[in-house]
Amino acid sequence: QVRVEESGGGLVQPGGALKLSCVVYGCPSDDAVLTWFRQTSGTEREFVAGIGWSANDPFYTGSVKGRFTISRDSAKNTVYLQMNSLKPEDTAVYYCTIDQTFWGPGIQVTVSS
Repeated sequence: QVRVEESGGGLVQPGGALKLSCVVYGCPSDDAVLTWFRQTSGTEREFVAGIGWSANDPFYTGSVKGRFTISRDSAKNTVYLQMNSLKPEDTAVYYCTIDQTFWGPGIQVTVSS
């Protein structure tokens, strides 16, 4: 059974940085895609960034391009989301998912002074 779990959230000031981690338990298929979504209260989950489990092909939503970087450490079964130049509008619960089938519980990121 595949499952994922996020860590690394918290409170940061505008302009600051955070690095989220998503540990993958189990064996995803080689063509699986790992994606970060985020959600604020009263809104739908929004795609943030994704990367192939076996491919180095990161992709991002426009609002985070140039600020966020998604990467993968296969040896540690972990996907990271490095978030720089954070803005208050980045405040949300961030979710990691494999193929939008297996979801983590989510982790809060708050950008505020």
